[in-house]
Amino acid sequence: MPRFSIIIAVYNDWAALESCLHFLAQQTDGPDFEVIVVDDGSDDPAPEKIRQWKQRLPLNIVGQPHAGISAARNHGIRISKASMLLFVDADSRLQAHCLKALESTVTASPQHNCFQLRMVGDCSSFVGRTEHLRLAALQDHLLQPNGCMRYLNTAGFAIRRSIVPIEKGLFETAVLRAEDTVLLADLMQRGELPFFVSDAIVQHEMPRSLRGCLRKDVRSAFLEGKTYALIASRGIRIRVSHRERWTMVRSMWRASKLPSIGRPACLVLILRQALSRATSFTYRLLHHRSGSQEANFGSLKENR
Repeated sequence: MPRFSIIIAVYNDWAALESCLHFLAQQTDGPDFEVIVVDDGSDDPAPEKIRQWKQRLPLNIVGQPHAGISAARNHGIRISKASMLLFVDADSRLQAHCLKALESTVTASPQHNCFQLRMVGDCSSFVGRTEHLRLAALQDHLLQPNGCMRYLNTAGFAIRRSIVPIEKGLFETAVLRAEDTVLLADLMQRGELPFFVSDAIVQHEMPRSLRGCLRKDVRSAFLEGKTYALIASRGIRIRVSHRERWTMVRSMWRASKLPSIGRPACLVLILRQALSRATSFTYRLLHHRSGSQEANFGSLKENR
């Protein structure tokens, strides 16, 4: 049996997946693993250049009708074999010795059931440097004194199979974005947070152009509105406070003094965050207005 089942949900992102598989093939000094790619109803099937990776990796490619990334991951869970499940995205790049470091921490930490790998950005591009700043600030400030994190990112997240409801699935299929935040809320309800594995590093790729990055931020923030409404209905607080945000901004500003990052990257990141916050506020406003209109319509029907 492999030690890890690496589950990757894809939807029309075959080019990104090829690079992800390339980095997985470099994990030669780590534990045994299997790779499960779940095609969530892409427009075209997996190209031959993806299937050829079966010659170098224990790769299983399965398909399903388009149902969303959560349903695809749950499908991958059901056909997995390993005692540890590791979720990464097609745009994740496992850095050298990542699986070896993760295996070492998992073995040494039997009291923990889930693990957050360290996320970094690609500092070779301007947009990548803004993402690196964002990820570093989040992970530094949401790390708890006991080594656990009030943060979860399924671009690099592992969990013991023994606590996963295999048939039901681990992920909430009703949400379109921020499904990892819903999972974090579920873990918080159970009194468990991911243990941070600082030396198991995953690089998260971003759109190369700033316009593409901003477009992705706005789309994600709007879709995440429904997710945060669902979490709030469960009485769980996930969002960081205003004080925490200002603390992170100051930290990012100090980090941007490094020549490898630069002040412009920090300013653009602040713009990204402000745009996301404005989009989230717009969603809540529209949602509240829509709810008020439905309530008024219901009252009108009763009066009639």
